[in-house]
Amino acid sequence: MRACVDIGGTKVAVSLSPDSASPLIGRRTEPTAKTGNNDAVAQQILRLVDEICAEQGIDSASIDRVGVSTAGPFVLRDGLVELATPNICGGIAGPARGLPNDWMTAIVEAPLKQRFRHVRVENDAVAALEAERTWGALQGTDHCAYVTWSTGVGVGLCVDGRILHGKNGNAGHAGHSFVSDDDSHALCGCGNVGDVEALAAGNAIARRFGRPPPELFAAAAAGEPKALATTEAACRVMGRMLFNLIATLDLERISLGGSVFWHNRDFLLPRLQAEIDGKLVPLTRGAVLVPAGLGDKVGDFAALALLD
Repeated sequence: MRACVDIGGTKVAVSLSPDSASPLIGRRTEPTAKTGNNDAVAQQILRLVDEICAEQGIDSASIDRVGVSTAGPFVLRDGLVELATPNICGGIAGPARGLPNDWMTAIVEAPLKQRFRHVRVENDAVAALEAERTWGALQGTDHCAYVTWSTGVGVGLCVDGRILHGKNGNAGHAGHSFVSDDDSHALCGCGNVGDVEALAAGNAIARRFGRPPPELFAAAAAGEPKALATTEAACRVMGRMLFNLIATLDLERISLGGSVFWHNRDFLLPRLQAEIDGKLVPLTRGAVLVPAGLGDKVGDFAALALLD
C-alpha cells in the first residue's frame, strides 16, 4: 500500500493507493502546519496517514511506500531533504513576512524514513511534470515544462526527454527569478524583493492588493478597470517568465496548473499565450501553453507518479 502526499504553502493533502492503476482513496487535507517544532509538517503527515488508515480499515503497517510532492526549495542534510520553503519557513525572510515560526528549514524526509521503507521526495512541480507526462497534457513531449501558479509559483522542466533536477533537486525555481523592476516593495518569503512570486503568486496578490485572487479575477473578468489593470500586470510578469523558459530551453509545450491559474484559466490562458506569441518567432513558433490535463487533481497524481 502506498501513501501519496502533497505539501503546499497553504495545505497538505494525503491519500492512499494500492497501486498506480487504482483510484486514490481516503483523501484528507489540512492547512499546512506552521507552528511548533520544525518537524511539524512531517508529524502532520504521519498523523494523517494513521487517520486515513483507521477510516479505511487498513493496517497502517502495510504502508511501505510514500511519495511526497512538495513545494521547495530543498536543503540536503546528511542526504535527506529538508524544506526551505518561503511560504512555510518564517525564518528565511524574517518577521516582515508574517509567518508564525522562525524555521529556516522544515524537516520532512528523515522522520518519514524512520517509519516507511521507501520514501521519495520531489519538488511539487517536478512531480506534477512526471504526472502530466504520464497521464496528462504532456504525454509524448520531450521538451516541456509544468508550471504551477498557486500560493507560490513553481516550475518542473524536461529537456530532451530528461527531467532536470540540479545539484540539490532545485532546478526550475523560476518563481524566484526577476523579470521586472516595477515594484521594489514586494517581499517574497524567500527574502527576494520583486521576484515573480513576490509580484504575482496567490499570496502576493492578496497581500499587495487587499483582494484574494478569486475576488480579484472575478472583478477583472467582469470588466472592472482597476482589477483588469492589476491582473494584466500579473499576466505580464508570468508571461515573461514563461517566455524566458521557452527561449532558454527551447520548449514545445508548457502545462499550467495551480489554484490561481486553474480557477481562472479561461481568463488567463489567452493572456499568457499573448505574452509569448510573436516574440522572437524562431524560438517561440509552435510553443503552446495548455491547461493541465489532470486538472485540479494534478497534485494528487503528482505524488502517485513518484511511486511508479
